[in-house]
Amino acid sequence: MKKFILIPLALCAFGLQAQKKELKQAEKLYIANDIDGAAAILEGNAALFEAAKPKEQARKTFLEGKIAQARGEFENAFNLYEAVKNESSLASEWGNQRQTLLNDIINSAIEDNQKEAYDSSSVKLYLAYTFDPENNKEYLYYAASSAVNGKLYEKALDYYLQLKEMKYDGITTKYYATEVASGNETEVSESEYKLYAKTKSYTNLREEQTESRFPEIVKNIALIYSQLGDNEKAISAVADARKENPNDLNLILTEANIYIELDEKEKFKALMQEAIAQDPNNANLYFNLGVVNADLGDTAAAREYYEKSIEIDPTFESGYLNLVAVILEGEAGLVEEMNSLGNSRADNARYEVLKKEREDLYQECIPILKKIVDLNKNENAVRTLMNIYGTLGDTEGFKAMKALLGE
Repeated sequence: MKKFILIPLALCAFGLQAQKKELKQAEKLYIANDIDGAAAILEGNAALFEAAKPKEQARKTFLEGKIAQARGEFENAFNLYEAVKNESSLASEWGNQRQTLLNDIINSAIEDNQKEAYDSSSVKLYLAYTFDPENNKEYLYYAASSAVNGKLYEKALDYYLQLKEMKYDGITTKYYATEVASGNETEVSESEYKLYAKTKSYTNLREEQTESRFPEIVKNIALIYSQLGDNEKAISAVADARKENPNDLNLILTEANIYIELDEKEKFKALMQEAIAQDPNNANLYFNLGVVNADLGDTAAAREYYEKSIEIDPTFESGYLNLVAVILEGEAGLVEEMNSLGNSRADNARYEVLKKEREDLYQECIPILKKIVDLNKNENAVRTLMNIYGTLGDTEGFKAMKALLGE
């Protein structure tokens, strides 16, 4: 009887030795970067590994995960690692290997974005999020952004709705320190910040919170609904957010931007007025109101808002440029009438009146354009001023602006 018992035991021992031998050989090939060779051993001995003990099965699965990772099969690698996360014999390796997988996924997603392979990038970033949904919400945000860039609107909408549901704001704290020796302020890590606070080599240590991403998320949800032809849901998405934060300036501006996307300019105006009540010294708000009033044909209101924007911020170039554009809108009608006149005494008299009105418009624009040129030699301002000087016969002014253009 002992003979018959010893034979299967010996066979079993031989099988165990063979499993370990083949697994070790596959691991050696993997370490040597012979990924295909390692995979061939595991695939060629699949039947042998079926009878392996749980510990050896786990090692095999773990190696399969490494092979999948090396081949860029990230989702497969993730699933294989997850299958053995409770194997105690792999505890020392498992966490590090999983972290390298996450790093590989992120780097690959960045490369995809650079190549405009947005669909692939979005998939990888979402996978990165699933590694740790509680702490990796940022990757879900970037997955949504990649999906938008790839015009994968339904996928992006799904991701943004998840972010909205979890009220993700993405607010982080940035740390800054000024080096005493150089006087330069630089952004530092939190640990560096705490260290520098204890030394005399750095001063003016400060913290700064980033802006909330929540308004952008709500805005994108609404814009995607609009893109998909569902304007009712677009407006509803913002309305829901504003119920929670009715005085949030960013949400007011988000709703205003959606209405401008939907060509609802009157509603945009009303919301911008609401925003100005919240932030009366914001030059951009007045500028935007100027733009929409100009689009609606109310040049007087547009001019008023542009003037207010540069009153608040005397360096606001766009405000100056748009103010000039509004003033010069009156030129087209004057030129059209001038060109329609004949050569009679009455026509000539009328021509001189119109010519004077046109020159008055130019004279009104000159100091505004000079202000822009003084700020930073804005090319559009220089070119417009040169043309005005040329029309007015101001040779000296024309040459000066032409020289600036040459610079």
